[in-house]
Amino acid sequence: MRALLPRLLPFLLVLTCASGCATVAGQFPIAFPAAHTAAPAGAAADVLAALPVKGRAPKTGYDRDAFGPAWSDVDRNGCDQRNDVLARDMTGETFKPGTHDCVVLTGTLADPYTGKKIAFTRGQGTSEAVQIDHVVALSDAWQKGAQQLDAPTRKNLGNDPLNLLAVDGPTNMGKGDGDAATWLPPQRSSRCDYVARQVAVKKKYALWVTQAEHDAIASVLSGCPGQSIPVDDDIPGAVHSSGV
Repeated sequence: MRALLPRLLPFLLVLTCASGCATVAGQFPIAFPAAHTAAPAGAAADVLAALPVKGRAPKTGYDRDAFGPAWSDVDRNGCDQRNDVLARDMTGETFKPGTHDCVVLTGTLADPYTGKKIAFTRGQGTSEAVQIDHVVALSDAWQKGAQQLDAPTRKNLGNDPLNLLAVDGPTNMGKGDGDAATWLPPQRSSRCDYVARQVAVKKKYALWVTQAEHDAIASVLSGCPGQSIPVDDDIPGAVHSSGV
């Protein structure tokens, strides 16, 4: 029987490798273990499942200034957050002389919301073509827990690069303060990354989601199982929970 095994082994492997196998030229089919289907640590679906689900609180008392001065230099690199994000998200940037590369004059944005390439030129009537979006809108954050945060934490939320993206201006205006239940990027291929970033921001700042928002995010994530959330260490200049 042992003498027959070497000759029978190729046929036994073929019978057991109807799927999940690869063939190396001149050798027997090689069986691979089944794909590991457990969600990785930090998977967006897992983090979403852990977020509190509550109703939207009243907008009473909301003011943009409650999140600190716009574009505060929370990462303390000497540049305001708007210019930091423009420089991070665009290519081919040029800078205003004498500003230590802190003021972006021109650049090209591959817009994550529409897929368009946008030529940016700083100036009146042109700067608006590229805007900085709060992925979790500040008004939305206010109604889902941010009003309970202290002022320094709200300032971080309003200026954290984790929550900021350079995007097409008109598209950003159309989003307004909508959450995932009312607005998603027109470019469908960017929706998984978009909602994963929202989940990451809401986890980091202890915000909640409404049931409709939860269901909308879950629906998007069902199309990208295993989608991870971005973490501070992957975001240049991100505000860490214990400070910058």
